[in-house]
Amino acid sequence: MNFAWSDLLAALAILLVLEGLLPFLNPGATRRVFAQLAQMAERELRVAGLVSMVAGLLLLFFIRS
Repeated sequence: MNFAWSDLLAALAILLVLEGLLPFLNPGATRRVFAQLAQMAERELRVAGLVSMVAGLLLLFFIRS
């Protein structure tokens, strides 16, 4: 396994850029999304987080293989 800290930091940088896009481009929509998230049940948020993590891991697996 060839792990480089620079890869991890590059991934974190890309994550921050992508997360900043919606608030920068459309702050009103960002507020609405966060308001909807606040209304969701904990179980729904956990399932959404799990689905997101699995999708990210699968994408990473296919990119790296």
